[in-house]
Amino acid sequence: MTNAAQLAPPVRAGIPRFLRRHPTMIAGGTVLAAIALAALLAPFFAGDPATMMPSERLQSPSARYWLGTDHLGRDVFARVVHGARVSLAVGIVVAVSSIAIGVVIGMIAGYFRKADPVIMRVMDALMAIPAILLAIALVAVMRASVGVVMLAIVIPEIPRVVRLVRSVVLSVREAPYVEAAQVGGTRLPVILVRHILPSTVPPLIVQATYICASAIIVESTLSFLGAGVPPETPTWGSMIAQSRMYLPRAPWTVFAPGFALALVVLSVNMLGDGLRDLLDPRMSRRM
Repeated sequence: MTNAAQLAPPVRAGIPRFLRRHPTMIAGGTVLAAIALAALLAPFFAGDPATMMPSERLQSPSARYWLGTDHLGRDVFARVVHGARVSLAVGIVVAVSSIAIGVVIGMIAGYFRKADPVIMRVMDALMAIPAILLAIALVAVMRASVGVVMLAIVIPEIPRVVRLVRSVVLSVREAPYVEAAQVGGTRLPVILVRHILPSTVPPLIVQATYICASAIIVESTLSFLGAGVPPETPTWGSMIAQSRMYLPRAPWTVFAPGFALALVVLSVNMLGDGLRDLLDPRMSRRM
């Protein structure tokens, strides 16, 4: 019986060589891990991002204020580091939630022919809903919070995961080892979990990185528009929105959160590109 598990030893054997040939993946993973660690330890070294000191407003970067202060005298470095907690939390929760929901729906759509047309038409309808417009509508109806923003981003991402899982299931359900399990009387849940689900893991890992990057961008966009998390919560998008009128006088108040946002998204995409090459079957054979 041939399945994805038999490809694991060659892949593991070639990982060190692969990493040497793809330094961008190492760089992306290292930067992302460093930012995540800084966000986790932010309360211990970054200070209070809400402390206002009017006498220190719009101070340029110095030994005391590494990234300067904003128009209210708040430490920009502290706000950037604490803002990373919101962005990373949104990215990770959205990626995990959309993958978990999309896997279940996608496997049902791909394995059961009668359910496929109905499910896919519903998914097509959800894909037509822009995440930003959905979030604005939800915030108008519900109280603005991180949970509402996550929900607004998860809903449009689920159809993309469903389509990916469905395509994999359609190609695997006719495989000889799946048919042998069916003939042998294996229960349906066991067939789905043991024989079909492992084939969806490699593409889902890659898809999760792209969903995470997309969710971070959408959350920052919503915060910039004022439809994201509450204003008292430091986020990169809200920092850019609040400081954009001071750009000529204090450019660091905009460039610091903007650079952090670009760095995180770039690191996630670099990590995703490396995982895509590593988990691709053709890449595994070359390795």
